Amino acid sequence: MFAIPGIVGLVLLIYVRPQEFLGPLRSIPLLHVCLGLWVFGLIIDLKIGNVTWRKAPQLPLAVAFLLYAALTILIADPSRAGKALTTLAVSVALYLTIALAVQTFRALALVAGSVLGTVLFVCAVGIHQGLSPFGCVVVDDSAPGDTASGEPDGRPCVTARSCYEEAEEPGAEYLCEHIGLLGTTSIGRGRVRYRGVLQDPNELALAGGVGLPLAMAMGRRRERTKRILLVILSLVLVACCAVLTRSRGGQLVFLAVMAVYFTKRFGLSGLALGGLLALPLLLLGGRGGEEAASSSVERIDCWAEALSMWRAHPLFGVGLGRFGQYHYMTAHNSYLLTLAELGLPGMLLFTALIWLSAKIPLQVLRAFPAHGAEEAGSLVARRWATALLAAFAGLAVGIFFLSFAYHYVLWIYLGLSGGLYAAVRTHAPEFRVRLSAFDWALVAGVDLGIIVFVHLYTRLALA
Repeated sequence: MFAIPGIVGLVLLIYVRPQEFLGPLRSIPLLHVCLGLWVFGLIIDLKIGNVTWRKAPQLPLAVAFLLYAALTILIADPSRAGKALTTLAVSVALYLTIALAVQTFRALALVAGSVLGTVLFVCAVGIHQGLSPFGCVVVDDSAPGDTASGEPDGRPCVTARSCYEEAEEPGAEYLCEHIGLLGTTSIGRGRVRYRGVLQDPNELALAGGVGLPLAMAMGRRRERTKRILLVILSLVLVACCAVLTRSRGGQLVFLAVMAVYFTKRFGLSGLALGGLLALPLLLLGGRGGEEAASSSVERIDCWAEALSMWRAHPLFGVGLGRFGQYHYMTAHNSYLLTLAELGLPGMLLFTALIWLSAKIPLQVLRAFPAHGAEEAGSLVARRWATALLAAFAGLAVGIFFLSFAYHYVLWIYLGLSGGLYAAVRTHAPEFRVRLSAFDWALVAGVDLGIIVFVHLYTRLALA
């Protein structure tokens, strides 16, 4: 339990980014401080027996994925290896910090609660931003073109043209966007977003959608009223934020999460009920017209380029982090991104990692059936397993439309799955989850299906 404060600090740094809007924190190496707290706490936990060295099932795959990714960039461009590996190495480290330190349901609840709390915070900031007036934003030329970051200059506006009138910085580029809390601004004429790794509206919607199941797992059985209020609050914040992001992928993530819960509770008929609940989001969210059509064409073009890169470099891909050197946009698909950058073996490792992380909660539900949930720990195990299964259903759908393979948020959930495995084994040491030959065949079949589907789809669409 002593390692948990360091993990909570890392979650806060990744989601909320306080160092970006609180001046005094900028001079403090918060990442190193949190990692130091984690290491110090883990040593104490090991010393007093709170945790033991217990290998999570995903660990070999995560290490293999990191090493293979390193090999691809060393082959393609050794001079860029350090920079390209930094993000992935931090992501794998995030997985390890959670999977190694979380070995009880109480620890899992603390870490998952910190993820949920930060998700609700950024969603609340997004909602406030979407309801705020438009203002002039001076574009930061050093920011990537698809994020269009900038600083508000304090002037209200109706259109971007009005920002150029009496401009305080002649020659600067201006946008007219919603001005939110903590210096946040919208993008694309009103699509809300946050900062840092969630400055893309689609990624904010994804983070909110997969965070929603955590609210349904929080609390104890005797705290039913508090749990219901938390679920309602989370549902409102996540759904409203998803609407204001106008993310079509965010809608699908929300539907996938709801589908797991309603199917589990009502069977296949629950899908219709879940769809009915999500109907307001489908009607109010998303984009239409030329903007939506343009976005779809760009995504199809990116998918076609990803397949082209893989055909030219089938085994090692073009190298980790090098997609942008071959195309002006990212892949907009995590499976195709790993295929293009890491080749077919890299895609297989990535997909196997996702499947194994989803298989853990699935096996928990099978090992502890509902009729035996009265036993100590079984009910808690099933609740967290359902939550993480719903989260991975949302992730599996969401990352099909986003370049999320190396994203910190994804690897945090891989860590939560590893933490669930360790917590269950604390109560049931005989519990095991492994990748069988059937699992590998399933993963290979899914990857082949993705490649064939995207190949046919892009040929028809671009024709």
